[in-house]
Parts: sequence; structure tokens; C-alpha cells
Amino acid sequence: MKAIWNKQIIAESDNTVVIENNHYFPADSIKKEFFKSSATQSNCPWKGIASYYSLEVDGALNKDAAWFYPETSHAAKAIEGSVAFWKGVEISE
Repeated sequence: MKAIWNKQIIAESDNTVVIENNHYFPADSIKKEFFKSSATQSNCPWKGIASYYSLEVDGALNKDAAWFYPETSHAAKAIEGSVAFWKGVEISE
């Protein structure tokens, strides 16, 4: 699977985990040069507290377009540390 934004592959993996129609990419499959830390957090009742990344590709910024759970509940251990996308990021094979 590939995550693409602004015509750039920002993550690629054969080992994504799909939960709630979101592909979670292993942390080592993201291209870190496109990811900027964000102070944004949100809470999922069954997964835990999510942290976010903003994406920056060719001078364009997509704020909080990626999220991950640094520590998950027991029920979501399969995605702990993995990264998922929204806000116009295309996921394709």
C-alpha cells in the first residue's frame, strides 16, 4: 500500500493494518522528511490518545493529516505506533 499526498509517496508498506477503514502504516515505512510533529491530540474511547503529524511536500502544508497512537489500549495493540492518514491523502495499492 502507498500513501500519496501532493503527488509524492509519503509512506509505503506491504504490512498495513486496516481498522475502521483506515490503513495504519508501520512507523518505519513513512518517509520522515515529509512529517512534522504537531501538538494536536485527540482521544478515541477504545484505542487511546492519538498524536498527529502535519505533512509538508514541495512547500505545501497539510496540517494534522496523519495520526498515530504512541500507546494504545490492549484492544488496539496491533496499531500501536503505526501511522494513518486523512485530509486528502490518497491510499492505493
